[in-house]
Amino acid sequence: MMKLRQKLLIGLTALLLLPTVQAWEGKTLKVCADPNNPPYSDLKKQGFENKIADLLARELGKKVEYTWFPQRMGFIRNTLKAQLADTGEFKCDVIIGYPTGAEMAATTKPYYRSTYALVYVKKRGFDDIKSPDDLANLPEERKARLKLAMFDASPATDWLLAHNLLNYAKPYQTMTGDAAVNTAQTLEHDMKEGTLDMAIVWGPIAGWLQYHNKVGPVAVIPMRSEGRVKFEFPMSMAVRIPDKERKEELNGLIESKEKEIRKILLTYHVPLVDGEGNLVSP
Repeated sequence: MMKLRQKLLIGLTALLLLPTVQAWEGKTLKVCADPNNPPYSDLKKQGFENKIADLLARELGKKVEYTWFPQRMGFIRNTLKAQLADTGEFKCDVIIGYPTGAEMAATTKPYYRSTYALVYVKKRGFDDIKSPDDLANLPEERKARLKLAMFDASPATDWLLAHNLLNYAKPYQTMTGDAAVNTAQTLEHDMKEGTLDMAIVWGPIAGWLQYHNKVGPVAVIPMRSEGRVKFEFPMSMAVRIPDKERKEELNGLIESKEKEIRKILLTYHVPLVDGEGNLVSP
């Protein structure tokens, strides 16, 4: 009995001394991403999610390999949960940007929180707007001159309704049937053409319009939740629900690379907020 216990103890000790096995096998970090979704990702790998993927891959000693598919209906099914016909391997293992707690995948701890923001092109007669209240309290004759975007399925629409601004807004679709054009590109085009002056959009998109700088100087004014209208949301990375090891490894990377990730986000002018909705200083 004593010898058996000694053998078991030796075996357990040997297991504990083994090096930690990475959750990702092989030489690549397989990322699921949208090929045309600025400021998040694109085929040229210019989005901030591309840069974060590069950061993670360097830390893991791997190269990034992408599975591209438009990030809309069917995205999870055709990427994270899709398997290769010849090997049965999954096409990709991680989504860099996914709403915290959303269904269909297991999400990590949040690695950033942002908020919707009012963005407008300067020098078009509205430079005196310094807060959302300034927009809501414009005199009627100035409201009549607004070229304001209103997106469906957005908390911004609820805010516009609460402040009697719907009649001054032009309706836009959050997601069109054309995967070749996304929200940021549509806003940029219409603002550049002069058919649109302002919109309330998700923070990274507002930041991209400022960072990309194709429509001239723009103002970005973060929104604050009020009443039942919530503007601030956390974002995470995502893996398949059973992939607990990958999730925990990502959580560790998010914690250890927090400063580097924040630097990338701030480079893209993403407005960052804390859990109370207060802007985080750079």
